[in-house]
Amino acid sequence: MKRSEIYFSAIQLPVDFLMIVLASLSAYAVRDVPQILALRPKLYTVDFIDFLQVTLMVAPLFLVVYAIEGLYTMRVTRTPLSEVFKVFRATSLVLVLVIVTIFLKREWFSSRFIILAGWSFAVFYVTIARYFIQRVQRYYLTKKGVGVHRILLIGTNGKIEQLKSLFATRPELGYVAVGQVETVSLHAIKDIREAHGLDEVMVCDPSLTDDEQQKLLDYCQINNITLKYLPTTRETSRFTMSIFNGEPIIEFQHTPLDGWGKVLKRVYDLVAGSILTLIFSPVMLMIALLTKLEDPAGPIIYTNERIGENGEKIPVFKFRYMQWKWCINKDNPNFEAALEYEKQLIAERSVRQGPLYKIKDDPRKTKVGAFIERYSLDELPQFFNVLRGEMSLVGPRPHQKREVEKYSEYHRRLLTIKPGVTGMAQISGRSDLAFEDEYRLDVFYIENWSLWLDVLVCLKTVGALLRRRKN
Repeated sequence: MKRSEIYFSAIQLPVDFLMIVLASLSAYAVRDVPQILALRPKLYTVDFIDFLQVTLMVAPLFLVVYAIEGLYTMRVTRTPLSEVFKVFRATSLVLVLVIVTIFLKREWFSSRFIILAGWSFAVFYVTIARYFIQRVQRYYLTKKGVGVHRILLIGTNGKIEQLKSLFATRPELGYVAVGQVETVSLHAIKDIREAHGLDEVMVCDPSLTDDEQQKLLDYCQINNITLKYLPTTRETSRFTMSIFNGEPIIEFQHTPLDGWGKVLKRVYDLVAGSILTLIFSPVMLMIALLTKLEDPAGPIIYTNERIGENGEKIPVFKFRYMQWKWCINKDNPNFEAALEYEKQLIAERSVRQGPLYKIKDDPRKTKVGAFIERYSLDELPQFFNVLRGEMSLVGPRPHQKREVEKYSEYHRRLLTIKPGVTGMAQISGRSDLAFEDEYRLDVFYIENWSLWLDVLVCLKTVGALLRRRKN
């Protein structure tokens, strides 16, 4: 999402909460209407304080259901009618949940009029509030250019000209065409992106080869650019269909880890990471003690610089499993000799192909280090990386800068999410896998993430750790 859309999403949360509370108070205020109109006598007396407590308990449920229904994806291009329908559907769902709860817990209150009136007011107030927020958002879009989606058009057919004309005459749609190219030229696309910025690419040329489509897809996903197609032969396991100006549009989904998916994953990391840190604290204390006893010269925790999300450098914590004199760390007085020795070992003993290396029978390990590295216990301090927000419990493993520099362009998809302590590759072969196989597993994870998948990977990691590595 654009930064302005995130800002309006943040505003929408407390506004929705206030509208829901206002709806409840309005329903309480008009609870005497049936009696005034002589429709029926008032059968229940509802204490205001008790009613307010119930309201404040139920209001967060509305926000959760609204989020699940996608009501906080504050795209300026959304239509008012679809917004009304989503609010109606989500509010009705909460109404059903409230009715069931009241049926099971009658001591709350049993006024059907208040429940139905509250539902009606909620739909009305939330819709009206969202309408005004959208008007403000659209004003900044059309008058200030805030939140405009910069789009590049690829193709030369008549649909391209129609879209360019549409974007120029209807700025409220939120798009501005920053360029047009006849075919996929990554060089031309990069120049346009550097000159004007780029949020979306729309392909209107069905004659693109599969190779061109794949290169374009990889480039867009690596650079966080939305890719949309007018229907072509391209197929993917993750896409959404929509209609734009009467034409069917296919939008490729890079990962579910966007918006609320990212929030949910972060909550899981914090909760599960805290629990795992407490569980493994005795083990970590024992490893720290044994490491210091065997080789007291160096630090217990070895900080290794790796490349994380979006290519940013992050410090990755590990228990030191090598003799300090051979550690690749600038604090090591023997750093230059250690670096040359490692290069020699890589040339002579590496058993992996591609950008990564794996030294067989590494002579630099301590006795304690050989044991903890065999069972990946050296990586336990990375729970602190998770709590600090630099890593996730599950994701692609972070690699060193010199390894990332050897990536092919398409390999950089691994840098589009946070790296993980464990991942699909680790439960499917750990470092015994070829790099291309590891890459395919990690891309599968990126494209098919779910919270349940994270839980499964964490559980299967335990079994994987008990299997000895081949090298």
